[in-house]
Amino acid sequence: MAMSQERKNTIAVSLTNFLDSGCIVASSVALTAWAAAFGFGSMWTSVLGAIGANAFGAAVGALIGGFLTDKYGRTIIYKYNLLVYALGVAIAMCAVNLPMVVVGVVLSGLSVGAGVPASWSYISETSASTNRAANIGISQFAWSCGPAIIFILSLALSFVLPGFAADGTTLLPAGTYGPFDGLLATRLLFLVLLVVALVAWNLQRQLQESADWAEKNLAAEAGDKQSFGSMMANALKNPINVKTIVFLVAVYLTWNLAAGTNGQFMPYLYAAAGNIDSTGQSLLGVVQWVLVAVCSLAIFSKLGDKVSHRVLFGASAVLALLSWICIAIFGMALNNGTTDSMGWCLWAYVILWGVSAGFSAQCFYALWGTELFPTQYRGGAQGIMFFLVRAALGIWSLVGVGAIMGDISANPAGFFPAAVIMCVVLLISLVVGVVWCPQTQGKTLDQITEERYGKLQ
Repeated sequence: MAMSQERKNTIAVSLTNFLDSGCIVASSVALTAWAAAFGFGSMWTSVLGAIGANAFGAAVGALIGGFLTDKYGRTIIYKYNLLVYALGVAIAMCAVNLPMVVVGVVLSGLSVGAGVPASWSYISETSASTNRAANIGISQFAWSCGPAIIFILSLALSFVLPGFAADGTTLLPAGTYGPFDGLLATRLLFLVLLVVALVAWNLQRQLQESADWAEKNLAAEAGDKQSFGSMMANALKNPINVKTIVFLVAVYLTWNLAAGTNGQFMPYLYAAAGNIDSTGQSLLGVVQWVLVAVCSLAIFSKLGDKVSHRVLFGASAVLALLSWICIAIFGMALNNGTTDSMGWCLWAYVILWGVSAGFSAQCFYALWGTELFPTQYRGGAQGIMFFLVRAALGIWSLVGVGAIMGDISANPAGFFPAAVIMCVVLLISLVVGVVWCPQTQGKTLDQITEERYGKLQ
């Protein structure tokens, strides 16, 4: 059976999600090799975790992208944005010093953030009311394929092109692989992202504009003209919008703190606390992200339009909480020096988090964030929320990691207090999401807007 245009559009746009998560994980995997090659320590590890696609870079990019996508259309982003991403990962791939790494990480992070409001808005606006969750699920599948593929490649390359000498800390010198040193495997990971970015750009620049945005924009131009800034200022004065932003940020920011810690810093826990080499780290990552990918399709995409959102969200949030309880238990064992028999905690964490993340708060945030705001400032509202969420993660990466975890490479026991904090924030996400879960299933975006705002559009 031929694939519908709706599904083709969803797949093309979803490649942005693949590049988002792929960039986060590639940077995370590369941290150890970059640190060895360019001689930086835990401070720059935290900085690089904070300024890229995982935090501040994406936060600022989302503000820019949200503004552009509401003012000029959803597809304006697709004409140029991934070229910025391609430049960023190309610089990271070719990096020969720390400044080049910083520039590459920042550029790719800005691009990732800019693409988020456009992507989720475009998918929702071009989906039938009975397919919105299914298509958002596909975008989340693409998001989880990024880490899965990067970890699989990293695992394979660790056998073919090992980066370190037998001591596990000394980077192999130039000339090890022709003219290349132990960074060759890392450079190949970014080469994969570069190729996918260029393919995705070619597909996305051909997309037709969202009919929903075009219709609402035409109506707005026919009436009283209002600047985007004035429109957003008025939107933020509306108590319905303020309550919605508070709800979505409470659900997603709390979950994202745990997810960001997982994506950026868990390899350090596996290496230092679990005494696991790079091959084992990649294996754990592969298992986790394959589970995320499978559950994105099998649970959220298949059931998101059929099963109560409150039930699905609650189940995911409980599993996520249990996964970090496992890390807290492992942290206690670290403090007591009794981790030899506690490896099951890491595997339990990987499985529980992997399953839960397949239909996680991020899936529901992507869905609700597009459903609960009018078309005219749907992208801008998402940009503001995404900025708050990723900026909070940036602050956590810079301040929280150092203050609470300390030097995690030397003191992995710092993960215990961090795990306790993650349990608290995940409990908040669970309660807020279950209690105030919106009733939007099966309704068109116009129906949802009219129910919430009246006939204002």
